[in-house]
Amino acid sequence: MTAPLILDLSEVTREDVASVGGKNASLGELLGALVPQGIAVPPGFATTADAFRAYVTHNRLQDMISAELANQHGGRTSLAKAGSAIRKAIVAGEFPAELEEVIRHAYRTLASDAGDADLAVAVRSSATAEDLPEASFAGQQETFLNIRGEDALLSACKRCFASLYTDRAIAYRAAHGFADRAIALSIGVQRMVRADLACSGVMFSIDTESGFPDVVLIDGAWGLGENVVQGAVDPDAWQVFKPLLGNVALCPIIAKQRGAKAVKMVYSDGDGQTTANVTTMPDEQAQFVLSDAEILRLARWAVLIEQHYGCPMDVEWAKDGPDGGLFIVQARPETVQSQAGRGTLRSFSLARKGTPLVTGLAIGDAAASGPVCRIESVADIADFVDGSVLVTSTTDPDWVPIMQRAAAIVTDHGGRTSHAAIVSREFGLPAIVGTGAATRLLKAGQVVTVSCAEGDKGTVYDGAADITAETIDLSGLPQTSTKVMLNLADPAAASRWWQLPADGVGLTRMEFVVARAIRVHPMALVHFDDLAEGPDKTEIARLTQDYADKGEYFIEQLSRNLSRIAAVHFPRTVIVRMSDFKTNEYAGLLGGASFEPVEENPMIGFRGASRYYSPRYQAGFALECRAINRLREQLGFTNVAVMIPFCRTLPEAEQVLAVMAEEGLVRGENGLEIYVMCEIPANVVLAGEFARLFDGFSIGSNDLTQLTLGIDRDSELLASQFDERDPAVEWMIRHVIEEAHRHGTKVGLCGQAPSDHPEFAAFLVECGIDSISVTPDSFVAVKRHVAQAEER
Repeated sequence: MTAPLILDLSEVTREDVASVGGKNASLGELLGALVPQGIAVPPGFATTADAFRAYVTHNRLQDMISAELANQHGGRTSLAKAGSAIRKAIVAGEFPAELEEVIRHAYRTLASDAGDADLAVAVRSSATAEDLPEASFAGQQETFLNIRGEDALLSACKRCFASLYTDRAIAYRAAHGFADRAIALSIGVQRMVRADLACSGVMFSIDTESGFPDVVLIDGAWGLGENVVQGAVDPDAWQVFKPLLGNVALCPIIAKQRGAKAVKMVYSDGDGQTTANVTTMPDEQAQFVLSDAEILRLARWAVLIEQHYGCPMDVEWAKDGPDGGLFIVQARPETVQSQAGRGTLRSFSLARKGTPLVTGLAIGDAAASGPVCRIESVADIADFVDGSVLVTSTTDPDWVPIMQRAAAIVTDHGGRTSHAAIVSREFGLPAIVGTGAATRLLKAGQVVTVSCAEGDKGTVYDGAADITAETIDLSGLPQTSTKVMLNLADPAAASRWWQLPADGVGLTRMEFVVARAIRVHPMALVHFDDLAEGPDKTEIARLTQDYADKGEYFIEQLSRNLSRIAAVHFPRTVIVRMSDFKTNEYAGLLGGASFEPVEENPMIGFRGASRYYSPRYQAGFALECRAINRLREQLGFTNVAVMIPFCRTLPEAEQVLAVMAEEGLVRGENGLEIYVMCEIPANVVLAGEFARLFDGFSIGSNDLTQLTLGIDRDSELLASQFDERDPAVEWMIRHVIEEAHRHGTKVGLCGQAPSDHPEFAAFLVECGIDSISVTPDSFVAVKRHVAQAEER
């Protein structure tokens, strides 16, 4: 039986990689297995590997191709010359009559089914070794969009065949050990989704930076998807928490960032080009390309696709302008984090950092230093100096030969799903994309440090910083009866620690999120119209320009940022401490000076619980409560508990609980637990009474030591006497643990002492403490200290 030259994609499954390549096999699999489950995939057909071989044989090209590649491998000709000669020969060839006819017939059938004789199609290459789990083959062959008519399709097919021998594809196969004779090329032809009239993008069913498996990352921009894939545009970006997608009443979008989207790719009929980039309108730049409902639909599709394939997936999506429908146009296995080893964590830290020069999206978690080498276009890549920091506007697959020789990569444009990001991950290089101005601000030859080790935001620092790399071995960590939890404050860095076997989060500092992500004093949002004109009011207006209700800015930003921490540890408990700024710290927020008194000693002044029911701040505290309510009830993170800091008296505790109840936070409702910090001697003396009002205590060892010993914890003169191990402090800790347990209430401690002093960890275990909460870099040591203490 003669092998087919064309297959309808509906006839193809993922077992047909040898015949139609990974990309087309995946499309066929989607059509056959997942369209019945509600996922929309455009119809199409694929030429087979046998069609490619028939074309090569018909034009007597194999000997010529082998000779050119042998000369290139042997150093007798350059990669550029060999690749060019092969591509020209392929494009100049003629189709075997049978192959030409089946392509024409398949196109006519596709066009007829669509009711458009001049149907626009996407023509994509699919190498027969492409998209296998061990290599991404990101963009190694060509894609042609908006191809109309049979003759134009045949011309695009020739160019697809030729793209098997682009310089980058030849080099990539050599680097990954793929034999050229073992590779063939299939062409996928799909009905175009009119994303030029709407939007398109990419999504991953895994966190591409940390490997955290429970999120879907989605990038999107106006127009056709090539700009997102190639990193030519700064896209909108979302993160969605997968485990809560099954509850249609929830909206578990845990991150949402609007990109600049300066250009969009649309259809074009001019100068022989089928597509062109045009500038987006201001109203397009100002809005997200998808609604929350559309984001949730795409995320659910990503989960279905991942479940079907049994591995994390890299998916391209598009929205049709005329009918508003969403479609999946490609799906392939993710090839970096899914292949990464588990059981060890790599952590980088920087010291002696220079001045920050530019920032952008951090790709990976590493850091590197080197001289800047600015390359303006692919025509200049011969000028690249090995070991330099590659700085450019954007990259495409033609840049791969120099990307793998760089110390780090920095681009002006692009998102987490761009070409530069994908290839940097595969090569294990730190990269910062979407800086906006790197090519303008970084000078050739300037020594810089590229840091992706500080969370989502990557920073380029002037000079060579001291970089320390540490590998944390998680294998063989002992089990402990005492819970060991984490102290976390930075939502952007939370997913870096998802592999730590922590028992939850014992302390999340709300004020850190307010200072870093929100930046505005809550009362300045409540009373925005009353603010004096000036720089603060102008900046607040800019930050909140998308919100008719200024308070909504605070609620949305706080709830989403906290959700990123809650998601990493779901369903384990995450304790969020309500804001505990001192008045001088609150005054430093935008608009804050107008609402804060000047105090001689803010450390024991108007802070913590005393603010929450005061007319000076109660409206601001209401915004905090509404954010927690949204976090639990709308986003779905019922694993979040809240904690009240610096609560001096029992009547104060009752007043705070009443205010919280007015804002919908009622102890016990929907499993809500409310804790109190134990950091004032009064909390210890009246521990039994406080236990009646709260679900647990968290000992704040710094403030408790300060107030027990009467030592300013910031005093350099008294630093040598400040010690949590002082007998008076230890008496306080032992007493509150005993009293809490006598009343059936949990008690933990958050602080550095158990990490610095193994004997202090042993003391806490001896006292029967329920949990100890430490910074992530201390977790392994404390876990082992606790295990040793429990064995005694």
